[in-house]
Amino acid sequence: MKSIVTCFAGVLCLLLLGRVLAAEALPRQAVLPLDLARQAVIAALEQCRAGSYRVSVAVVDRDGVLRLQMRDDGAGAHTLDSSYRKAYTAASLRAPTAKFATLIARKPQLQELRDMNDAILMLGGGLPIRIAGEIVGAIGVGGAPGAHLDENCARAGLRRIGADLYQPGKSR
Repeated sequence: MKSIVTCFAGVLCLLLLGRVLAAEALPRQAVLPLDLARQAVIAALEQCRAGSYRVSVAVVDRDGVLRLQMRDDGAGAHTLDSSYRKAYTAASLRAPTAKFATLIARKPQLQELRDMNDAILMLGGGLPIRIAGEIVGAIGVGGAPGAHLDENCARAGLRRIGADLYQPGKSR
C-alpha cells in the first residue's frame, strides 16, 4: 500500500511540475493600469483646455480595447468616435496615426490602408503608449482645431505617466 501511495504522489508531482513549466512558458505582457490611463486622459484634457480646445480623449489597451474615455464639457459628439478610433489605430498599427496620415498623403496608392476596418482613422492625434520599450496601449485625442494640436495634447498624457515619447525619424 505504501508503494502505491508513493507512486501516486510521484505521478502527482510530475503532473504539477508539468503544469508549472507549461505556465512559465506562456508569454507575459505588461498591462496598462487603469490609474495610469486615467492620469494620461486628465493630462491630455488639461493640455487641450490650456489651448481652449474642447476634446475627447480615449485610452485603449495594446489590443485596441477601450480602457477609459472622457469627453470634455462643450466637446462635440463626434470627438468621442474620433478619439477612440485614433487610439485604436495607434495601438493596432503600433505607431503614431500622423505617421500613416503623412504616408498616405505622400503615396496615394496606399489609400486602401484607411479601409482595413471601420475603426481605423488615419488622422494625427493618436499615439502608442510605450513604457520601458513595450507598447501597453495607445491614447487618442479628437476635437482640437488641427491634428497636430490633438497630438500635442496626447503627448502631454504620455509625459504625465512617464511613457516613452515617439521621436519622428527614429525606428522602433
